Amino acid sequence: MNALKVERLKINYKTFEEFQQFHEFGLPELSMLEDLQENMVENNSQSPFYGIYQDGKLAARISLYRVDAKYDRYFSPAQDYYEIWKLEVLPPFRRQGMGKALVSYAKSLGLPVKTNARCRTDEFWKKMGFIPVKYHPERDRGESPYVWLPEGVALKE
Repeated sequence: MNALKVERLKINYKTFEEFQQFHEFGLPELSMLEDLQENMVENNSQSPFYGIYQDGKLAARISLYRVDAKYDRYFSPAQDYYEIWKLEVLPPFRRQGMGKALVSYAKSLGLPVKTNARCRTDEFWKKMGFIPVKYHPERDRGESPYVWLPEGVALKE
């Protein structure tokens, strides 16, 4: 199997068309169409979207946002971190390591990573090296946070 190449997706009308394929498979809260429409600037290369193409088709995608240290409520010392908002692999491409490749890419950026486990995804995040955060009602507001900690970073108490 060829190595999976993660690439930053440009925000343009071609990407919009590719994202529509995911909308029909995914849960409404996983749809990135609205995020894409709000950020639509032809060929914007600073998008928060990354993907993997297989045979010329967008097969997997992730939205990855960098959060400024002033908003950090999870890590010690306080610092910038990445938040994975949405991760999705189209059904014909599942079980080929694409989700793992996208998460590994996020981890390779060298900052802590936070995500919210959606129903039935806890085991996936644990397998990726993420740990569940003890729920704090004021901070987490109904979310189910999981974090990945690079060396030298700890959880806030």
